[in-house]
Amino acid sequence: MAVVNRLYRTMNAHLSALCQARHLSTSNRLANARLTRCEESQGIRRIVLNNPKKRNALSLAMIDSLHTDLLQDINNVNLRVIIISAQGHVFSSGHDLKELAPEAGTEHHQKVFEKCSDLMLTIQQLPVPVIAQVSGLATAAGCQLVATCDIAVASENATFATPGVSVGLFCSTPAVALVRAVPSKLALEMLFTGGAIGAERALAHGLVSKVVAETELEAECTRIARQICETSRSVVALGKDGFYRQRHMRTADAYKHMSRLMVENLRTEDGQEGIRSFLEKRKPEWTHNPKK
Repeated sequence: MAVVNRLYRTMNAHLSALCQARHLSTSNRLANARLTRCEESQGIRRIVLNNPKKRNALSLAMIDSLHTDLLQDINNVNLRVIIISAQGHVFSSGHDLKELAPEAGTEHHQKVFEKCSDLMLTIQQLPVPVIAQVSGLATAAGCQLVATCDIAVASENATFATPGVSVGLFCSTPAVALVRAVPSKLALEMLFTGGAIGAERALAHGLVSKVVAETELEAECTRIARQICETSRSVVALGKDGFYRQRHMRTADAYKHMSRLMVENLRTEDGQEGIRSFLEKRKPEWTHNPKK
């Protein structure tokens, strides 16, 4: 039980620090709010990238707005899952190249990549699953965002690319997420050529979880989200954290870590309730409480 309690204290402390660090002034929040739309209903938070005129580029302002929406009231147990989608025909074209012009200077360039990296790390550190709902083109840091999300559902018209090499800027930070989602040979083909792959090839190699018709995209993401809402938030949070921790471990160490986690999971209220409800042939009544 100590592992679970320590895990949740660490997660809450980290998320609280992130929330504080991402606090914006009222005027900036209002300005950035126009770049994303955020609504929440029945445990599902929907965040929409909302700057189609600029191909939903991950500018600093867009990154701030998305980060703010992700972290808003994140510890509320009523929040169960987050879906990220986009307005328009482009999911995201990646960084705003105007912010990467030489005139912006090295310090500004460093800020862009640090903030974007922080956003990607936050997605995988959140206690709830994040689903990418992808329609159209996702390139460079936009492709990185898809690869980072826990689940990605793409429409048949979706395409993915890391084309930075074509403009003399290798997609080095997108490569971090890409190579953790697809085999190295495909990742390097995409990185070295800048060429795009379609939704079916992305599915075949694990960049996305599922491909559906454009008309079914939102419904399919909602269906997956509702399935997640039927589970215990605390158990999902425990499992998500364990998943990302173990994949960087040696196999033997991963088994040890995850075995301890399963034992601790069984000591939580929802772990015990789940086993009891199964044996008693009834629907579980989750508390969503991580403690024993």
